[in-house]
Amino acid sequence: MAHSSGAAVLQQQASGRLLLQGELSFSSVPELLNEGKRLRPGSSGVLVDLQGVTRTDSAGLALMVEWARNARAQGVDITFVNIPQQMMALIRLSGLEEVLSLAPATPSAEKGA
Repeated sequence: MAHSSGAAVLQQQASGRLLLQGELSFSSVPELLNEGKRLRPGSSGVLVDLQGVTRTDSAGLALMVEWARNARAQGVDITFVNIPQQMMALIRLSGLEEVLSLAPATPSAEKGA
């Protein structure tokens, strides 16, 4: 059975949050690396929501590390939210919790006054 190469996409949400969707693999990640160079911070930095990621491997983890490195080089805060369990396991196994800014999963609780 050939598995589908579902392309991953990064979409800018109205809230300023970036929504990452699709499959993070060695075939989809190279395009996304370039997208990461164009991340524009909002007032509180860059927020990348991973709730739309359907499948990932170590390439997805490498993507997060690279985006974090690029953001820091530009003096920008980047935070990853709604990280899939599979990816969290890879992050813990690799000891990258300290390298990546991770936020606990939150339902879009950005309703404010």
